[in-house]
Amino acid sequence: MLDLKDYEALVEEAIEWRRHLHSIPELNFDLFETSAYVVERLKEFDVDEIVTGLGKTGVVALIEGRLGAGPTIGLRADMDALPIHETLDLPWVSKKPGAMHACGHDGHMAMLLGAAKHLAATRNFAGRLALIFQPAEEGGGGAKVMIDEGLMDRFQISQVFALHNHPGLPVGTFGVKKGPLLAAMDRFTIKITGRGGHAAVPDKAVDPVIAGAALVGALQTIASRNSDPLDSVVVSVTQFHAGSAFNIIPESVELGGTIRTLNTDMRDLAERRLTEISTLVAKTYGATCDVDYERGYPVTDNHSAETDFAAEIAGKIVGDGNVSWDIRPTMGTEDFAYMLEARPGTYLLLGNGNTRYLHDPNYEFSDEIIKYGIAFWVEAAETSLSGRNTDWATDLPST
Repeated sequence: MLDLKDYEALVEEAIEWRRHLHSIPELNFDLFETSAYVVERLKEFDVDEIVTGLGKTGVVALIEGRLGAGPTIGLRADMDALPIHETLDLPWVSKKPGAMHACGHDGHMAMLLGAAKHLAATRNFAGRLALIFQPAEEGGGGAKVMIDEGLMDRFQISQVFALHNHPGLPVGTFGVKKGPLLAAMDRFTIKITGRGGHAAVPDKAVDPVIAGAALVGALQTIASRNSDPLDSVVVSVTQFHAGSAFNIIPESVELGGTIRTLNTDMRDLAERRLTEISTLVAKTYGATCDVDYERGYPVTDNHSAETDFAAEIAGKIVGDGNVSWDIRPTMGTEDFAYMLEARPGTYLLLGNGNTRYLHDPNYEFSDEIIKYGIAFWVEAAETSLSGRNTDWATDLPST
């Protein structure tokens, strides 16, 4: 195991950066104060180049190694917060009502900044690092926007890596898994149209509320009766909008929700069955329906060789016994999936301890895990870009 005492002074700085970033949360692509703070720190570290404006407020910092030519490796941290009002009572609590770093992206930035400071000072690697500070992970697809604007090709990135804190995993542990780790996320809106009328004479109307209520239950048969029991699928109706008064049967109702899947076949099946079931249930009650189905983030599908590499590095930092191999997938989503479609890489989890789960107004990032994140990025960079592992960089995939 590595001795992490060398990182102690750097960790204290990173904690201060993290707490400041926590106090200034911003949403989606509008991360002007956040990205300015990141750029200010990077300038202090004397990185070789700072590129701004990808994905509106995204930042890419380049650091050249001192050991000769080699590939460019991308290390990514997400930057955006969530539209949640924070309920914690801390000195560094959010200064912006209705916005909170409830997913730990403040910690992710602090860990990558800490690694940037160390790596810019030592440059103990061949090739080049591209440190990616990405906006709009929480639903905006910032990763895809940065890729579409040339992230991978412009900087000739060969592999990409990301890590995320994970409540429930003990502090000082990592979780890794080859293949699907996080689900694809799709959204649907279903409008059922009947015939409005007086609530006292329902026989003169076609009640879309009844049809909608029946549909909520019927959609659960996608998981219980249409899918292989060993294939994960979650169908959640999360919105039901209907009516304007207690004595009026409305003309229409609108349902909305999400479907999560871990493979393409199940994703295709779920979309097809949702449309079929919605149409037939509406017809059963004499109504009609329109389905709007939007595919969102793809499956976060980790590449085999890069996952092996990440697990090896994690083992050097916390010991092999503290690396959970083949951790269970979750049905949450992550737009780093787009980067894994564009380049080989992996996404791993860093234990955050027994805290509230992500997206909770009482969630708290554990500052004690920052040292493990910094050490992982430094060791991964110095090992991967040591001049030994460059064969895969000769034939870059196209975005």
